[in-house]
Amino acid sequence: MKKLLISPSKMALGEQESQIYQNILKQATEISLNLMAVKVDNHPEDFLLWCYELLDIAKNRINFDLLDDHQLPIVKKLQDLLSNAISFLQLKTLRITPWPVLVSFIEQHKALLALDEQMKLIRYLADKRSTPLKEMIVEDRLAFSGKHTTSLDTSVYNFDVEWFSSTKTAKGFHQLLADLPGAFDEALAHIPHEGEVSEQDYQRFVVAYFMAFNDSDEKPTLAPATRLLAMRRPDVFTPVTSSKLDPLCSALGITKLSNRDFERYWQDIVLSIHAMPWFTMPSAANEFEHELAAIKALLPCWFYYTDKETAENSNYLKLLNKPVRASSTSGKKATRRGKESAEVLVDRALSDESIPEHIRAKRDSIVAEVEKGRSVDETISLMRTIFG
Repeated sequence: MKKLLISPSKMALGEQESQIYQNILKQATEISLNLMAVKVDNHPEDFLLWCYELLDIAKNRINFDLLDDHQLPIVKKLQDLLSNAISFLQLKTLRITPWPVLVSFIEQHKALLALDEQMKLIRYLADKRSTPLKEMIVEDRLAFSGKHTTSLDTSVYNFDVEWFSSTKTAKGFHQLLADLPGAFDEALAHIPHEGEVSEQDYQRFVVAYFMAFNDSDEKPTLAPATRLLAMRRPDVFTPVTSSKLDPLCSALGITKLSNRDFERYWQDIVLSIHAMPWFTMPSAANEFEHELAAIKALLPCWFYYTDKETAENSNYLKLLNKPVRASSTSGKKATRRGKESAEVLVDRALSDESIPEHIRAKRDSIVAEVEKGRSVDETISLMRTIFG
């Protein structure tokens, strides 16, 4: 263990990496006796791999039963420092990474990224980018803006809507979005559906976005705005969240943005990413790469640290595997849906040519059950069981 802990001192670390190492070492020193009890056979000569190795030790191989209560926060701080360091180091490689190497990284980490699920979200929203927010059903609007709700039907929304930056903590934003979706449509209208997006287009968006908050005590913040922009134009805008701004800004070599620094977001985040070699020259060789090229501004989201828990913590999987709701006599109620949402979801399902005509004739009954909280697939399946 001692050899592992001191090995970065023999690596050719840059100034940022050296500071990160010193911060990590400071926390490791506080639990050095516990770390020394761990047998280490792997001694990476690369700082990124070193961070992965020490993080695995701090998460999975240290004996937590031997830790004192006051040491637990230290271990958590060490884990956070290491995961942020991995995010920084991986994001930093994007500054020189060519397109084939970027694609290879994504393919190698497919399982950890829950890539299939994330792509389902992108494909679902692809034909909704030109639909005004005010014309969307509530569930589609939440999917577009990045907030999970238990009313999402897993047979329709077979993905976590909070991939690519969650906005669940932006309560004021979501209240305004629910009350005045047209105000945010006016902002997004300044961003063209295709072609070049100019700085003037973005500035007009920002002005209109701020105006949506005029009659509210809530202050406009960057994260929800970048989520809307990224879903509107995933080939132009990279979404950010406050928790991930630190490693992203460090990787780009810029001072960390505040959550209201809209001007620097364009100058320091958008333009910096647009100047990277993989962004300017995506040589799509197959259908999958063409899909990635169409959402290339989202790709940095996949270079933050991930582990097997990342995919397992998908809100979609949690909702899918939620225990079957108890009967009404237990006092627990299913999450109800609005009639408009139920009708849209049912009509989408009934448009499938494989649905028999006599089942389509039961539309109103199906809608009523879906309104109560039953899933669309479950309801249609039940109807087919009863009526054949």
